[in-house]
Amino acid sequence: MCGVLAVATLTSCGDEGPAAVDGVEVPDGFAVSEVAGGLNGPTQFVRDEDRLLVAQLNGEEGGGTGQVVATALDDAGEADGDPSVLFEDLAKPTGVEVVAGEIWVMEERRLSRGPLDGGELTTVLDELPFNGRSEGTLTAIEDGRLLYDTSGTLDGTEAAEGSGILWSLTPGGEPVEVARGFKHAYARTFDADGTLWQGEMSDGSYDGEPAPDELVAVEEGDDFGWPRCVGDGTPVDLYGGTEESCAETPPSHALFEPGATPTSVAVAPWDPDTLLVALWNQGRIVSVPRDGGEDGPVEVEDFLTGLERPQHLLADGDRLLVGDYTGGRILSVTADG
Repeated sequence: MCGVLAVATLTSCGDEGPAAVDGVEVPDGFAVSEVAGGLNGPTQFVRDEDRLLVAQLNGEEGGGTGQVVATALDDAGEADGDPSVLFEDLAKPTGVEVVAGEIWVMEERRLSRGPLDGGELTTVLDELPFNGRSEGTLTAIEDGRLLYDTSGTLDGTEAAEGSGILWSLTPGGEPVEVARGFKHAYARTFDADGTLWQGEMSDGSYDGEPAPDELVAVEEGDDFGWPRCVGDGTPVDLYGGTEESCAETPPSHALFEPGATPTSVAVAPWDPDTLLVALWNQGRIVSVPRDGGEDGPVEVEDFLTGLERPQHLLADGDRLLVGDYTGGRILSVTADG
């Protein structure tokens, strides 16, 4: 894992204004289409050869009715038939990945693995520390490891043991801490240069003020300071934060409004120098320049609007796949030409 590298910004908007498809607005020069439907509260999805594996709540958040389903794709990359259920009766599944020839699933407090053709899941880690909401997504690394987070909860004025941490796991091995000091490191991605980009949900008020959500670049061994420090190095007196100690934490690359809830980050398939972040509570996907941040957080711009709850983003070849949580579908965004 490496630090932030110098790069450029998105330059694909034209002069004719935004184009709307089914109420979804993107800049001129882009097209939106539906790839898959018939889903129920999709959270994370991953491409597995000629199919999409999709984790979905399939009902109320706490209903225990979650599923992982498979949607076959035709030669054009669009759904070929209805989704088929691989695993069911899951507790709020928010993560799905393929590692070492198996499907891995993150539920509310449990990490499991199962066969590619479905059936029964085997528990790998259980009773994970969490903040009462959920854990987050799963991220496979080319070296065979899996990244996951344990959301932050307090023990007095400190982070509870094992919580607020980004972990890596090699199948058959024990979890290894990558970085700490997050309230909720829900989703992440690697860019082409190997930099790990991580969303952070501050999720609450500190010293009476709401804290912004963030996008940060992560290096192994980093401590982002939660709960002592939030936002871009802001100290929290209640939890023992100081200006001096918080100045030592890694800076925010971009800031979002409190409660924006970044549920996914992806590298734009048409521009490796642009990051795209889904802001769940704001119903928008924003573009973030990968370059900059030396003099403070970079500016972000709207890229896609018109979805009530954009959930997960996946760069799939030359297209960006967008999970529409409320609409129960997956959309494709492509650049003209």
